[in-house]
This record gives sequence, structure tokens and C-alpha cells, in this order.
Amino acid sequence: MKLPFLFCKDGSVKARFSCAPALQGYHGFLHGGVIAAMLDGAMTNCLFAHWKTAVTASLNVRFLFPVKAKGKAALRAQIKRINPPLYLVESELIQNGRTVARASGKFMEKPEKFFQKTKGKTTGS
Repeated sequence: MKLPFLFCKDGSVKARFSCAPALQGYHGFLHGGVIAAMLDGAMTNCLFAHWKTAVTASLNVRFLFPVKAKGKAALRAQIKRINPPLYLVESELIQNGRTVARASGKFMEKPEKFFQKTKGKTTGS
């Protein structure tokens, strides 16, 4: 979603953005799939900020409150545990000063077989 993530002193990343009505599911609220993608993207950006390239192995999302499709919001993500090649990362979506959604994910570093080429085509999704 090309959000401008900033690296923080504590090793986390954060981004502020304006919610877009075009991303709503039910009228006035962001679509849950968009929220999940944003939380996943924040965690991936956190890994990038630490010079790690990894793909999502598992993702657990908790929707705590509806996310309004208008107004400002922020994302934050931080690595919680490192056990190469796996990384446990957590993220949260904040709107109006409260956490409205959070996620945790396990990420697999350097999944070569995922990106192997087969007969001129790249496998994976």
C-alpha cells in the first residue's frame, strides 16, 4: 500500500496515513481484508528495516473495534522473537488513540524453494 514507514529507536517501525473510503467493506468502515493486509505489510516492513527478507508463514489478526473509513490512523510493528529462519513479529493499527486491530505473524526468512523457477515460471503466490 506504499505507506511511509519510519524506523524508530526501539527497533519498531511506524506509519501514519489517512483512511480511504474506497477501502471500506461495510459503509463507513475499512474492510477486514484491507486491515489484515495493512498489519501484515507493517510487519514485513519491520523486517525490511532490519535487513531481513521473509514471507508470511502464519498470520493471526484480532479485530478489536471497527476502523472508520474516514480520518487518520497509524500502524506500528516490532520484532518480538528471532529464531532463524523464523521471526515472530507483532503489529497494531491505532485510530483516535486506541488500538483497533492487532496481529502477530511468523515469517520465514529466505524461503528459496518458494521463489525457485520452474520452466521459466516462478512458483509461489
